[in-house]
Amino acid sequence: MDTNILIRMAKVEDAEELLKIYSPYVTDTAITFEYDIPSVIEFSRRIKNILQIYPYIVALEGQHIVGYAYASAFKERAAYSWAVETTVYLRRDCRGKGLGKKLYLALEDILKRQNIINLNACIAFTSVKDIHLNNASAAFHEHLGYSKVAHFTKCGYKFGTWYDMIWMEKMIGDHPEIPSPVIPIARIKY
Repeated sequence: MDTNILIRMAKVEDAEELLKIYSPYVTDTAITFEYDIPSVIEFSRRIKNILQIYPYIVALEGQHIVGYAYASAFKERAAYSWAVETTVYLRRDCRGKGLGKKLYLALEDILKRQNIINLNACIAFTSVKDIHLNNASAAFHEHLGYSKVAHFTKCGYKFGTWYDMIWMEKMIGDHPEIPSPVIPIARIKY
């Protein structure tokens, strides 16, 4: 991967460029189970909501965003505060170059400073690879230390095919008897 990659916090104004990265995953893959490309307004709302508590980071090559990663609430109940769901998307011509790993490691660093402990990834999975899904995401997460903890069979339908969904998890800290409060992203210097 090019060493000239800059990682910074996303801004709501990045929505249009991020949506250009995300859109082919909606239209051409089963990586996301979303059927319709969200509007720029909807994508802006998603970014703004995540940035209230969690990191949403982008990777820049020159002046262009080539990938992004973020964490979101795993579940809304207070007891789940120390667990997040992680997500990463790359511009399709930037995959396989180490950019996803770079983004995820930066995301993990921020999450540790927020006192987050459990990382969870919800991943589309198939027993029969096709043009829409090849399980590269599961392999990527395994390479980064995630372990499969759940497998749901044929729970997502897209492109005329039933796909499975798996959950993978990674612990990035110990589970103390009394955990430190989660620090909102606005209070973390990055």
